[in-house]
Amino acid sequence: MATVTITDNSIWLKHIEGDPKLTKRLRELAEEEVIDLEVGGVVGRWQRMRTGKDGRPTPGIKPIEGMQQVWARMLADRGRVVKIREVKTADSYLAALTPLMSEWDTQEDEEAYRDL
Repeated sequence: MATVTITDNSIWLKHIEGDPKLTKRLRELAEEEVIDLEVGGVVGRWQRMRTGKDGRPTPGIKPIEGMQQVWARMLADRGRVVKIREVKTADSYLAALTPLMSEWDTQEDEEAYRDL
């Protein structure tokens, strides 16, 4: 299991230890791509940070949506090491499946099932 030290408003990838696969996965996210993570026992959404003005990628993720408030409270314990792992929520699972179900996205299906 990976761990991360709470140090800042964001999680810097260099602070994640114990799971090179997770660090690699986060590093390979596209700019502003969203990922669901469990950090310190709380599941929330995180977003890959944008490329800097100098053109270099920013090696970190920031909390978004409800995770922003949770992370802000966790910052009171700066220096604490917490567990971090990727999770699949129903939303992220369904989003990943959507391209696989494209054969159902036809005009005929829309007309037949639109009132359901």
